Amino acid sequence: MRQFYRLLISHFKEIIREPAVIFWGIVFPILMAGGLGLAFNKKPVVSRNIVLIASSSSNEALPSFLTTKLSLKKIEPLKGNVHFQYSYSNKSMGQLTLNFYPANWSQANEMLKKGIASVVIESKNGVPDYHFDPMNPEALLLHLQLTGLLEKGPAFFEENTQHAKALTLPGTRYIDFLVPGLIGMGIMMACMWGISYSVIEKRSKKLLRRMVATPMKKPFFLGSLFVARITMNFIEGFLLFLFAYLFFGTAVQGSGWALFILFVAGNIAFSGLAVLISSRTANPEVGTGLINAFVTPMMVLSGVFFSYHSFPDWIITIIRTLPLTMLIDSFRAVFNEGAGIMDVALSSLILLIEGTVFFIAGLKLYKWY
Repeated sequence: MRQFYRLLISHFKEIIREPAVIFWGIVFPILMAGGLGLAFNKKPVVSRNIVLIASSSSNEALPSFLTTKLSLKKIEPLKGNVHFQYSYSNKSMGQLTLNFYPANWSQANEMLKKGIASVVIESKNGVPDYHFDPMNPEALLLHLQLTGLLEKGPAFFEENTQHAKALTLPGTRYIDFLVPGLIGMGIMMACMWGISYSVIEKRSKKLLRRMVATPMKKPFFLGSLFVARITMNFIEGFLLFLFAYLFFGTAVQGSGWALFILFVAGNIAFSGLAVLISSRTANPEVGTGLINAFVTPMMVLSGVFFSYHSFPDWIITIIRTLPLTMLIDSFRAVFNEGAGIMDVALSSLILLIEGTVFFIAGLKLYKWY
């Protein structure tokens, strides 16, 4: 086993001697989790901007349907546009602030394109006309709020929040959704690039040919590469979870053993796929294209950052069969739903079988030089 040990140490040294690997594998996921966790964390004040198409050259005249229902505060910042503000506060639902910006259509279009505002109100004979993208959930919700507010005034919010109770459950925050996705994506990226590209690069530089000429046992090379990669993946995933636990209170609701089994199964699945992809390619540019051809669709479709349930039903059926989707869904079941070993047994078995089949196929096609 001394040969296996020396190969393993050499793979570890290749990883830790490359600063970019440490940054992209450990630091970047933590920065991403921190940034997105703060951005989507519950805020005490929700602020929304609305554009008012001005009815006079002063750009500050307010339509009557707005002034008769609401008590607005005029805001005159040192920098920026003069606007009018309405705020509503509720103990259980927080505070909502609406900012109304008088503007012309050219300014309104600019604010919409920059994402500053999502709804435009135009006065037509004293009646508000709403302009917004119906496919934008934020704009749709804001339209419903504005419609009720301009019809009933502040009483609209009081009626609708009277029986509304804030629901806060463990695992329902965005950061709880995000961390399992980042861990799953990290496994995929580390295996696909750490194994596939590493092997392709060695083959292009004739290093594999030299190694085969030595008494090295071929299974030891791939085995040591897999052990080194899964060890680094464990360290990266643990540090990401530790960060989320310390800063956001993210916790594992389910079985730790189920999480461990999933982790191993996911590494085997993507390691096997990595071996298959790198089995014959000797050109790094071709290898990069092949890796991206597998990685990019799964990273976009498998719900790493946002739920894939917004896709049409027929696409969701296909998405659920992707290895990364099965891994992330199972991770989230353990993290947030309290799943145990039996709950993730089927997905773990499928990932193990896929990894084994990919690995065997890769060995059959493998080209050492």
